[in-house]
Amino acid sequence: MIKLVDLLQMQGISLGKYKIHLATGGPSLWESYWQGRFKEWQEQQRGKNFECETVIGLIQLPDATDRWLFAGAYRVVGRHEGNSTRFHYVTELLSGQDDLIGRIVVKYKKPFRNSYIWGHTYGDQLGIAQVLDLPLSIGEFCGYNNVRLSHAKLRVIVQKREPSWWSALSNVGGVYLIMDTAAGKAYVGSAYGSGGIWQRWCVYADVCHGNNFELKALLREKGEQYADNFQYSVLEIADPQATLEQVLERECHWKNVLMSRQFGYNSN
Repeated sequence: MIKLVDLLQMQGISLGKYKIHLATGGPSLWESYWQGRFKEWQEQQRGKNFECETVIGLIQLPDATDRWLFAGAYRVVGRHEGNSTRFHYVTELLSGQDDLIGRIVVKYKKPFRNSYIWGHTYGDQLGIAQVLDLPLSIGEFCGYNNVRLSHAKLRVIVQKREPSWWSALSNVGGVYLIMDTAAGKAYVGSAYGSGGIWQRWCVYADVCHGNNFELKALLREKGEQYADNFQYSVLEIADPQATLEQVLERECHWKNVLMSRQFGYNSN
């Protein structure tokens, strides 16, 4: 198996005294990656974790404890007191890796909790498991029957107004599902009129609870960050000629099917 450090060397990238950052920051990390802000996310550190010449950034892939996405090799330029964290490192992306970032999947089984490890000790254990055809991204709209968005992805799609998603969701109404993946509870909602599902989901991306009473109460109790557990999907697209009453009837149907009044977050 080809090693990541060997591939970087073949690209003419000199690492020097380097560390490997095994990033496992959850939704905030992935939101930063989708937005192209991983560098800024990584620079905020609670400890003196990057006292080295360069840093290799790896992001743990969801549901894969031994698979990591290569997010770039960075030169450490400096460090000063941070705002949101104790330390703010200043880094710059090393040249020669534009065709590698987001495409290289590394295999490494982390046997400890430490997320900052020295390259001279562990670098040879970073084998390349896969090379993706294209950098990992949110991608184009995948079809109504295939939508399954995390809250972090939804926020990025809305903030960037991803064209294919905007085009597909802004022209249709219908019934949608918000699943609380932590509690296994469902919320069924509907969208009708101008802006369609897109307009409705923009509200969730902005205020998390979408101004729904049940979800407001949930986030008031758990904290707004709990919305990171929400997953969005489309249950049914409304006929363009459907009336508001017909859309609401279909919403009621899905509430009955999923029993979201009895066991979820719908109260009516």
